[in-house]
Amino acid sequence: MKNTELSRERTQELLTILEKRFVNNTERLADLKWEDVQKKLEENPKKLWSLNEMEETDGEPDVIGYDESTNEFLFCDCAAESPKARRSLSYDHEALEARKENKPKDSAVHKASEMGTTLLDESQYRDLQKLGNFDTKTSSWLLTPPEIRTLGGAIFGDRRFNHVFVYHNGAESYYGGRGFRSLLKV
Repeated sequence: MKNTELSRERTQELLTILEKRFVNNTERLADLKWEDVQKKLEENPKKLWSLNEMEETDGEPDVIGYDESTNEFLFCDCAAESPKARRSLSYDHEALEARKENKPKDSAVHKASEMGTTLLDESQYRDLQKLGNFDTKTSSWLLTPPEIRTLGGAIFGDRRFNHVFVYHNGAESYYGGRGFRSLLKV
């Protein structure tokens, strides 16, 4: 089993990175205060570990909102393009197993689960795109509704021509320019 504890040193490094990113993007955050975010993170070391996984795989996680109904901060990968270390993946394990040859190393759903995160769904992806221009050269797998997945498909999104598009592919497909973006609630 993977160690989900960060050293004290890495915890401080990560908190410094996240604070800097938070401060540099305050226009996204309305009335949120870093002190409140940091307190929540320090109370949830497993969530901090998940954020570290997002950071270590080139996601550049940042706070993108706050859910008052659950008292949770929403973190998402805010790298301009789909995180480099999370590309060339099929959609889920079933799709990975269905490939007869040239199998990718893993699936997006499995990797997100290992990180303690989830994929963005279509609505969350569209909301993220209101905060900036993401995936202008890449694309990101999105959490696929069961009625599409049971028929063998999966959805992904990108931004082209200053417009957000959501498309479909066979779930077993994978591309060098397609990864996934994580969502984490803290």
